[in-house]
Amino acid sequence: MSNFSFDVVHRSKRSRARVGKIHTPHGTIDTPNFVAVGTNATIKALDSKMLDTIGLQLMFCNTYHLMLQPGTETIKKAGGLHAFMNRNMPIITDSGGFQVFSLMYGTVANELKSRGQKKLDNTVLKINEEGVLFRSYRDGSPVLLTPESSVRAQKNLGADIIIPFDELPPYHTDPEKLKESLARTHRWEKRSLDEHLLNRNNQAMYAVIHGGIDKDLRKESCDYLTSLPFDGFAIGGSLGKNHQEMFDLLSFTMPLVPEDKPNHLLGIGDLASFEECI
Repeated sequence: MSNFSFDVVHRSKRSRARVGKIHTPHGTIDTPNFVAVGTNATIKALDSKMLDTIGLQLMFCNTYHLMLQPGTETIKKAGGLHAFMNRNMPIITDSGGFQVFSLMYGTVANELKSRGQKKLDNTVLKINEEGVLFRSYRDGSPVLLTPESSVRAQKNLGADIIIPFDELPPYHTDPEKLKESLARTHRWEKRSLDEHLLNRNNQAMYAVIHGGIDKDLRKESCDYLTSLPFDGFAIGGSLGKNHQEMFDLLSFTMPLVPEDKPNHLLGIGDLASFEECI
């Protein structure tokens, strides 16, 4: 049993745009909406009470950073993220995969921002079917992040919405490598979902649709992930090298996603994208 649900309030007659409400244990999120990122469980320069007063209905916190400091067990003992950061409104956490693979590939976070490639580091030690082994940037100790450990960490954090573990290859990925990556991401997402369903913890889980800019792979991802009992669908992975490529990709992908579930476009927060993406 879950306190999570989604209602479509209005549909545009001119486009696929819609107005909706996402109901969570910590309040309602009106859609469309902007989700601010509080990497270490805080928005820079703003405290949680200020966020309440400005009406930030959904906030994103990063599992990767919180695993390393102060640790998800510590946050669990403090009563979960809501108590830890004194926030009485909805929270979403990611799987940790974005940060891990950004460290390895360096380009995923910056493709639409035209910042070029950043220098790669040696934090990631090994990637295999089990998961990703990386070094903590705090003390260099090895950390193994798997679909199961990512979900268990997010259970400790207690966010209203959680994300399955996935792989994020960059824009310039060999087509065969991209296909292999998608298949592994689907296996990881299924494992994440299985772990989540062992203990829902009154949390919802969104699938993350991948496939880069390959439309056939995007369709394959939609077909597979929508066959599983996820509560919503996020759009992730590389979304193109420029805005038009992203808009074209979304125009193709969104009709393949269930209309009765919420959608979350991951990682896009620039003003130029808002109107077209909605």
